[in-house]
Amino acid sequence: MSEERSPAGWAAAVWAAAAGLAVVALAVLRWVPLPSGPEHSVCFFRHLTGVPCAGCGLTRAFAALAHGDLGAAFALHPLAPLILVEAIVGWLLWGWLLLRRRGLASWGPLNRVLAADAALLLVIWCVRLATGTLPW
Repeated sequence: MSEERSPAGWAAAVWAAAAGLAVVALAVLRWVPLPSGPEHSVCFFRHLTGVPCAGCGLTRAFAALAHGDLGAAFALHPLAPLILVEAIVGWLLWGWLLLRRRGLASWGPLNRVLAADAALLLVIWCVRLATGTLPW
């Protein structure tokens, strides 16, 4: 007879799986070369409009971070280092809340942090669009 996992057990498994996926993503970005040039872009917005979107450059910036190149990461997308730090802190916070038997949604400032990130992403995109410093 199979034993069913409790909701807390599922939450812990998802939390652990998130860490595993992050490690795999880091390995892929570290060892698999990314193609360069706008013709290799997978951005639907860029293909539709010809203009890089607010997130264009993030994948290559995370690849640069995986190689330890903070300068290149910042040049490709200035928010990449901040997003990486926020992801690590968010994962740790999620684990702490799971230990206290609370969900991540119970952390009050979450929506404000996400809204601030979205606003910052749009501001940086507009500045880079106006100054011609978008990637590619």
